[in-house]
Amino acid sequence: MCTVLVGFSTWKEGMGYPGRAVSGWKGWTLLVWVAAASLVLADGRRVRPPRCPVGCTCTKDNALCENVRSVPHTFPSDVVSLSFVKSGFNEIVGGSFVHTPALQLLLFTANSFDLIDEDAFLGLPHLEYLFIENNKIASISPYAFRGLKALIHLSLAYNNLETLPKDVFKGMDALTKVDLRGNNLICDCKLKWLVEWMHYTNATLDQIYCSGPPIYQGKKINDLLPHSFDCITAGSLKFESISVGAFTFGEDQYVVFAQPFAGTCSFLEWDHVEMTFRTYDTIESTSTVVCKPMVIDNHLFVIVAQLFGGSHIYKRDPSAHKFIKIQDIDILKIRKPNDIETFMIDGESFFVIADSSKAGSTTVYKWNGNGFYSHQSLHPWFRDTDVEYLEISNKPHLILSSSSQRPVVYQWNRNQKQFDRRTDIPEMEDVFSVKHFRVKGELFICLTRFIGDSKVMRWDGAMFKEVQTFPSRGSMVFQPVSIGNWQYAILGSDYSLTQVYQWDTERGQFVPSQELNIQAPRAFSMVSIDDRVFLLASSFKGKTQIYEHLMIDLST
Repeated sequence: MCTVLVGFSTWKEGMGYPGRAVSGWKGWTLLVWVAAASLVLADGRRVRPPRCPVGCTCTKDNALCENVRSVPHTFPSDVVSLSFVKSGFNEIVGGSFVHTPALQLLLFTANSFDLIDEDAFLGLPHLEYLFIENNKIASISPYAFRGLKALIHLSLAYNNLETLPKDVFKGMDALTKVDLRGNNLICDCKLKWLVEWMHYTNATLDQIYCSGPPIYQGKKINDLLPHSFDCITAGSLKFESISVGAFTFGEDQYVVFAQPFAGTCSFLEWDHVEMTFRTYDTIESTSTVVCKPMVIDNHLFVIVAQLFGGSHIYKRDPSAHKFIKIQDIDILKIRKPNDIETFMIDGESFFVIADSSKAGSTTVYKWNGNGFYSHQSLHPWFRDTDVEYLEISNKPHLILSSSSQRPVVYQWNRNQKQFDRRTDIPEMEDVFSVKHFRVKGELFICLTRFIGDSKVMRWDGAMFKEVQTFPSRGSMVFQPVSIGNWQYAILGSDYSLTQVYQWDTERGQFVPSQELNIQAPRAFSMVSIDDRVFLLASSFKGKTQIYEHLMIDLST
């Protein structure tokens, strides 16, 4: 048992540590026992109070540490202000300050650490001022500041922050000042929460500026307009797929995925009540690569391309509520299908299958009222990987991409009712696919290369000319998509994140907008339903993704 004797004199500097003999009350020499400062254990051992750590300078209530390799765990108990300058540790790890619960001010400046870990400041219930300035911080855990309910001033100024995790300030209701100046904040969708937070928080913020993307570079984050944050958010399906398509049949909208490993065409329909996609039907197949819907005279057909067992055409039977196979596709022409494109010319319905085998032939098929028949074989032996239908100067064209030659442009001959070879696209070998888009009436194409540079080219009235290049790292799809007045291009990658680019009208080219994490993406398709816009992303090696495009209105 310890006995505390009251009536002792006030502690003053120079009187030594508590527990030593001091002169005091009525001339008696008293031994003062203070539980929090100097203890005598039950076995009689004396515990000295914490001293100032090596590398630190301590005064009555302040401590300054310089060039230390880690955060010390012992400080004098009366220290309420702690500073670190030019320290050598790489991160602030969780629980670094649980041994200094009395801190009211904590400062870091000119240090080399670049990461603030989860619960880094746990156990500091009295901390009011936190300055983390002029360091190299590039990453902060979403729960780095958890428990700092008394904090009123937070500065993260002049670091290397490009973004902040959502709700990093959650629970810090006492904040009156936040300083984020001098960072490299990227004004993309990952930062939209900060702009929302700035609108309802009671804390004041100095003006901060966007370092990117290029279309927002130099703009004040505090003044961003509501449409500045057009975002794509994710959901996932529980299957792999190699192609995806969206279509309207009757008054309903559907999506279909080709699942090569499961051997099915999987159809989903939109549930207008639950506001989600639900299973509609399936077509059993083998090594499915493309499931292409085609509506003719209010009848739904689906061309199912398979690597083995031939390809087939199915028709929806509304009375039986199922798909019925109506036709086989000539296996001598179509041996290894890789892509299907549907189109209409002068009121007649066609589809074309790109064949990537050595012995097959890319072939155009035409609807004759009862079925589809082979209309034209474009060229054999070229191992075509993609076909794109488009109109150039109001004339129907096809562009064939091939692993053995440059993309070839075919033009429709209205007299012969066939496609004639017109030209090729120079200096563009090894193009896997070509997709087109238009901006203000001008025609552009996106050309995908697996390794090297994918490109955007513009039609100048006589030929396609290069506008922009994009480094490709395992890319098999470079898909342009339009949403209202927004024009995007999505460059997939097997080896890194998928890049979303947004068209900058003033520059006349794409600028980086967002990154998506998709394993081995193979196709993208856009669908608009109930005033919502979804991006469907097939994944060959992971879960198929459904993203929603959001425009956050911050004016309300």
